[in-house]
Amino acid sequence: MKIIAVIGAGTMGNGIAHTFAQSGFTVKLIDVSEKSIEKGMATIVANLDRMIARGTISEDDKIKTISNIITYTDVKDGVVGAELVVEAATENVDLKLTIFKQLNDVCSHDTILATNTSSISITQIGSVVSHPERVIGMHFMNPVPIMKLVEIIRGYNTSNEVTKTIMDLSVKLGKTPVEVNDYPGFVANRILMPMINEAIETLYNKVAGVYEIDTVMKLGMGQPMGPLQLADFIGLDVCLAILNVMYDGFKNPKYAPCPLLVNMVRAGKLGIKSGQGFYDYSESKKAEKVAVFI
Repeated sequence: MKIIAVIGAGTMGNGIAHTFAQSGFTVKLIDVSEKSIEKGMATIVANLDRMIARGTISEDDKIKTISNIITYTDVKDGVVGAELVVEAATENVDLKLTIFKQLNDVCSHDTILATNTSSISITQIGSVVSHPERVIGMHFMNPVPIMKLVEIIRGYNTSNEVTKTIMDLSVKLGKTPVEVNDYPGFVANRILMPMINEAIETLYNKVAGVYEIDTVMKLGMGQPMGPLQLADFIGLDVCLAILNVMYDGFKNPKYAPCPLLVNMVRAGKLGIKSGQGFYDYSESKKAEKVAVFI
């Protein structure tokens, strides 16, 4: 496998493209917006520069990585010749189904189709493809170039051959793949999101403030980042979408999103990407982590 297509140049997509390109693969990075492509490539360059500053790669490594990436704004053109397509679009089931229907029409039947979804059913996504045995979940962790885990999710029809291919490929990327089965939230988010939601409930019930909740979890539980800060980093809209998928899938009230989370998303306070979430990330507060909800 030499040619990889990545659909979506956002946070996860550009990280996945970066990782494959740095490992020597030819990467075809696809996004419908030229502006998104430019932003994604700028992020890759900035991340490579940070790696150079840390001494983990050389300038030559950066040049080779960038030269391995070709950009497209048309899916049909972008997937030509790709042996694997990794979809990394927004966590929205209708959007993903639309993309996979399109991939079914423009890709050869032996192209492996992977999705970076963190919660949506692989079996459901595979149902819109004529050969669902080639559809698999490849859930990278953010930031992709740094985090070692890849959650490999088998749909009901995913073949053993495709699973082994993707497991082996993940190892070639320097990652640690873990195979899991197709249930809402898989393993990572089935455990992580209820914890984040409970931290938001703790804030909502005025048990403690943002800083206090995160400090307890960092210093008391050894977490590198508190759950509220992590939620900001993931994106509160993404957290809400994942919780809704699990709530719909299990019909269990323990997965119901906290009203505070719902209201914050409605108000556009989505975390780092909007400049404000549980913490203030505006220019005036960049040097300090000031909680906006006490």
